[in-house]
Amino acid sequence: MAPAPTAPADSRPPFAEFLALLKEQAIAAGVSAATVDASLNGLEPLEVVVERDRSQAEVVLTIDQYVNRRLTRAFVRAATERAMQHRAELTPIARQFGVEGSVIVAIWGMESNFGRFTGTRPTVQALATLAWEGRRRALFTNELISALHILDKGYIELGQMKGSWAGAMGQAQFMPSSYLAYAQDFDGDGRRDIWKTLPDVFASIANYLSAHGWKDDQIWGREVRIPAAGATKLAASVGFRQDGCRANRELTVAVPLAKWQALGVRTAGGGALPAVDRAASLLRAGSKSYLVYRNYDALLGYNCAHAYALAVGLLSDRLD
Repeated sequence: MAPAPTAPADSRPPFAEFLALLKEQAIAAGVSAATVDASLNGLEPLEVVVERDRSQAEVVLTIDQYVNRRLTRAFVRAATERAMQHRAELTPIARQFGVEGSVIVAIWGMESNFGRFTGTRPTVQALATLAWEGRRRALFTNELISALHILDKGYIELGQMKGSWAGAMGQAQFMPSSYLAYAQDFDGDGRRDIWKTLPDVFASIANYLSAHGWKDDQIWGREVRIPAAGATKLAASVGFRQDGCRANRELTVAVPLAKWQALGVRTAGGGALPAVDRAASLLRAGSKSYLVYRNYDALLGYNCAHAYALAVGLLSDRLD
């Protein structure tokens, strides 16, 4: 869930001077001086984090390749086993938040391989390093202050707060600001533990999706067959979205299914589209085309990449 880099690096001030400024900002934002001192005193930059940030590889896999590599037979089998194993925890969460257990498990699997890989980097140190590095200083300063608020509230101890090199944390891989906004204490122990407590992990994922518009009475999308003229011409006739991340702008505007039917779009099997009053966007993804609904937008809200959102949707369908 970590955002992609945007701007070239600024000149870096001495790390100790930068930490002094961070301390002032954190205290001004309401973090206690005790937490600030305990978290930032004596901190050193993690140069490996700087290297990772500056050398992120461009995405080279096609959507088809990505989905096929992620949704292997073994991975789908593992997801099925986890969904059955944790049905008792998932059922009340699905009922409360209106997000099916299959979708929760699909995201859990995609984000952390069902809790096996949650990251080993100290979150505060990684975020302080990225803020100091300068390419996205405002973003990572905000995330660092959010991390300090998490510590200040006692949701986790400093030594246990670990995640990815970019600051995504726990089995749900939340950035600190997302944690503060969406993480849940479902087991009622006073901590929103997305690191080790599965009811909290599942409820946090479900709450995130619900807050981003997920509706359990709708599907995320469906594969469709398009006219011989092709998806590009069809999409151009409807028009593309003009805002949001790149993945959002690659979707057409949402129009009623009746209009897609009139334009020659059919189900993957060649049948008529459902006769429901629902709007959908067209997505050309690799070798296939899909009509996607509001729930797909919620998946993009979790990670704005079509390869990711499609993999989650397709995996959840298999679990269903």
